[in-house]
Amino acid sequence: MVDLSGLPQAVIETITQSRAPSTRQTYALRWGLFVDWCASRGEDPQRCPIAVVLFFLQEKLERRLSPSTLKVYVAAIAAYHDAVDGASIGKHQLVVRFLRGARRVNPPRPHLIPSWDLSVALPGLRGPPFEPLVSVELKFLSLKTALLTALASIKRIGDLQAFSVNEACLEFGPADSHVILRPRPGYVPKVPTTPFRDQVVNLQALPPEEADPALALLCPVRALRIYVDRTRSFRRSEQLFVCFGGCLQRLAHWVVDAISLAYESQGEPCPLGVRAHSTRSVASSYALAHGASLADICRAAGWATPNTFARFFNLLVKPVSSRVLR
Repeated sequence: MVDLSGLPQAVIETITQSRAPSTRQTYALRWGLFVDWCASRGEDPQRCPIAVVLFFLQEKLERRLSPSTLKVYVAAIAAYHDAVDGASIGKHQLVVRFLRGARRVNPPRPHLIPSWDLSVALPGLRGPPFEPLVSVELKFLSLKTALLTALASIKRIGDLQAFSVNEACLEFGPADSHVILRPRPGYVPKVPTTPFRDQVVNLQALPPEEADPALALLCPVRALRIYVDRTRSFRRSEQLFVCFGGCLQRLAHWVVDAISLAYESQGEPCPLGVRAHSTRSVASSYALAHGASLADICRAAGWATPNTFARFFNLLVKPVSSRVLR
């Protein structure tokens, strides 16, 4: 870990901001587990030998943790641990070789079956507690808007959090025919090389209520318009999604809660292990099944090549029947 002692507090805070809040939280959690593990063995977590770190990683590997999860542990430990042999823990040759070997011992197994069914969740969003949207509790309006925006945009949760209501970042088309969402100025996406044009989201409105009442209830543009109007009177920041109920909630929890409530409204138990990140694979796979081009899907999601979609996000899904939406 780099020694920041002696630096002004303002400088330390700026350096800390080099990592996204979600990354700092993840690293702190993993580091805490490593600290507890070292304490139980009388080791100094910040200065222990590389062999101790490898022993810790081996235990995690034997518990069938995936190679990608092990990489997160390594990154977290490297963020706090002193350099070893002049190199960061993450760049130490033995750690690099260990992670390479872990991929051979426990190769990643992509999930081909979606963890939840869009054909169950979508009908659930069309009725109570999510409708009528103009008068439901702010909690349900917030959950539904977050889920529809996540599905329609195929963006990461971090990207959704970067959207702003500033007039330069939020633009509704004539008669709310579409909405353009731009990240706040200075936002650095998880993949820094992502072109700015791919960070901008242009969502088209679904058919109006008089044309298709049921489908209109799933329109993300309608939900965003109502949400922005309802939150205008009390919002204290330009961030698009703001907390409700007087307490801070993670946007990822909104998405998972929306899926769970949609299932419950259909009399179905929500599947275990649903994660907010799953909206990317579910939405992109259903889009492909409905005839969307792979190039358009990758552009919207910010994937540089189709290989990313094929390796990690492509699921075995069937197109949602029009009957499901009615």
